[in-house]
Amino acid sequence: MLTRFARLATTRARTVLVAAVLFFVVAGVVGGGVADRMIAGGFEDPSSESSAAEAILTDQFDTGTANVLLVVTTKVGDVDSLGTAAAGEDIARELADQPHVSDVFSYWTEGNAPHLRNEDGTRALVLGRIDAEDDTELNERIEAITPRLQEDSGPVTVQVGGIAEVFREVNTTIEDDLVRAELIALPITLILLMLVFGSVVSATLPLAVGVLSIVGTFLGLRLLTEVTDVSIYALNLTTAMGLGLAIDYSMFVVARYREELRAGHEPRVAVTRTVRSAGRTVAFSAATVAASLSAALVFPFTFLRSMAYAGIVVSLMAGVFSLVVLPAILMVLGHRVNALTLWRRSVNPPEEGVWHRIAMFVMRRPLPVATVVIVLLLVMGSPFLGLQLRLPDDRVLPESAASRQTHDILREEFPSTEAGALSVVAPSVGGLEGDDLDRTVDGYAAELARLPGVSRVDAATGSYCGPGWSAQEGCEPGQLAIPPSASPHYAGFSAEGGTYLSVVPAIEPMSDAGEDLVHAVRDLDAPFDDVTVTGMGAELVDSNDALFSRLPLALAIIGVITVVLLFMMFGSVLIPLKALVLNLLSLTATFGAMVWIFQDGHLSGLLDFTATGGLAAAMPILMFCVAFGLSMDYEVFLLSRIKEEHDKGVGNTRSVAVGLERTGRIVTAAAVLIAVVFLAFATGGVSFMKLFGVGLTLAVLLDAFVIRGTLVPAFMRLAGEWNWWAPGPLRRFHRRFGISEHVDLDELDRLDDARERENGSADRTKSDPVVVS
Repeated sequence: MLTRFARLATTRARTVLVAAVLFFVVAGVVGGGVADRMIAGGFEDPSSESSAAEAILTDQFDTGTANVLLVVTTKVGDVDSLGTAAAGEDIARELADQPHVSDVFSYWTEGNAPHLRNEDGTRALVLGRIDAEDDTELNERIEAITPRLQEDSGPVTVQVGGIAEVFREVNTTIEDDLVRAELIALPITLILLMLVFGSVVSATLPLAVGVLSIVGTFLGLRLLTEVTDVSIYALNLTTAMGLGLAIDYSMFVVARYREELRAGHEPRVAVTRTVRSAGRTVAFSAATVAASLSAALVFPFTFLRSMAYAGIVVSLMAGVFSLVVLPAILMVLGHRVNALTLWRRSVNPPEEGVWHRIAMFVMRRPLPVATVVIVLLLVMGSPFLGLQLRLPDDRVLPESAASRQTHDILREEFPSTEAGALSVVAPSVGGLEGDDLDRTVDGYAAELARLPGVSRVDAATGSYCGPGWSAQEGCEPGQLAIPPSASPHYAGFSAEGGTYLSVVPAIEPMSDAGEDLVHAVRDLDAPFDDVTVTGMGAELVDSNDALFSRLPLALAIIGVITVVLLFMMFGSVLIPLKALVLNLLSLTATFGAMVWIFQDGHLSGLLDFTATGGLAAAMPILMFCVAFGLSMDYEVFLLSRIKEEHDKGVGNTRSVAVGLERTGRIVTAAAVLIAVVFLAFATGGVSFMKLFGVGLTLAVLLDAFVIRGTLVPAFMRLAGEWNWWAPGPLRRFHRRFGISEHVDLDELDRLDDARERENGSADRTKSDPVVVS
């Protein structure tokens, strides 16, 4: 196949480029509007207990968790004054009058319920639910509602919060951050590429492949939205990995092409030799990255699946364009690939440059160097033992965000966390009616209210005090505080032979205490069959269960694919196992640093985020898949050159040193460039995207400088010729079916020339007008 790619690039270069331009135009037109068809969120497990309970609330009770919340602040007096009360009732009425809004209640409609007012009486709450089929529809509806309700006129001010408004603001922030990240990354990347290549023309080629890969992936995601949900957050990964992988692959291809030109080959021969040698590395690298990201498909979350879709498509796009379009561009440019030279740089790295000296230093004392580096990585990774996972809430936004400010007020001034209420759903009450049903619900509500961390419990029989409801003086936990006659709101807790109860926490739902409360509610003996629990805390518990239950399968997929691919390429049993161990060491250190920074809150001031005591649940999985794929990317680049030297008969130590010297500059330059891309995303306002950017930046730099510079040569030196060992049956299997990196390029060139002479096409090829000498 690589031979066909090379022949296509050398004989149909202009046709390939015209096709690429047409593809770019079509992909831009069709895929340019993909964001409008993508969904927000996607962090919940649709097969979980909490999702099933939410569906019952919607279908049977025509209700659900309140997703819009208004904080009404009086300018004069308190919330019980006539003017403020009238304004508050008007605001609640206006919310209820909005299209697709139901279940509206407020401090004033609930008989001045104390739990809906802050301690000094200057603020009160209005809650409601926006009905929507999916997150996209919810986002559109809250976007229309917020401007109508958010005001600072008359006797009150109104601030909008709730999960709908939070994620609308998260989406808006991420879209703005994406544009800013691109504006930061592209010019810096271009400057660094010019520093690496010393030529303006050479420097623009990786960016051209990157842009083509990104736009092509947008088209792929647009087609996927026709058959499945795709999260809008996939756009960030597309941009980051599209640029990063295109830079990696293009640098490798362009550098090899310039080496071939420097060796005296004409452009046609140089392109052919480049595709046949470096092309194999690129093809295997793209396949390895795509395979690593495919492991995220085992998880039931739209967020992770969407990232897998984007990562797989963009890695394959970057690989294909680097093997087809880039060689065609090189064919047209010929020697002009070095045009607009800013300064002269050596195209061929010296045999004994800085990376050669580093490799030799390490291999003269492999055990001490390996021991020191491993201990350092393990120390860096030790905080990972305290990992806690959380679902994103308003605190992922900066403190300046409007919805974040609304929820900060709720946390600081109100006795309960209304937006974090748990719904305990009993679709059937077993035929109980009348007083029997009321007594049963009353007893169950009282038991729930006595659980630690509960502010109150709302049910068809009224509201019950919990240990956290300090605003109601003299109210003991489990005691009825507000009878059902105080508001028609309580009648909605029963419908079609079933009932549900609302457990409002006094603690942060997205915390260890919030998870403990969910377990306590679920463990409590219920008087009804098939009771299920939903709400923010329940979603967190169910998400963590889904993540950890499927994690072994995801790790197994990554491990098996990595071992198989590396064995097929290098024919060694030890090389794949070494790669797994070293990658896990590197990622352990990265995740330890992320726990120390983002979970424990170190550097929160510098990076401008709020630590919540945990990492966003899906992000470590995503980061592992991406970082593992990129680390294998560099592993293949390095080992391919080492194997090439070893296959020429060079000894183990010498081949490792030369291989590291030949790839060291490219790998480290590529790592710095992709780190710039990832770090640009850390400048955004959403904390879990900062985690993504900072974490992957550290992972890439650790891998390129520490792992490839020290542990790889140390392990290669210790293993010696055992590096390339395989049992007899596997060795024979590899000879027959494996894909070796080393090829006799001169022999292939002679065969090509002979074939062309037989076909009578040699003269036409030599006079091809696209060849530039």
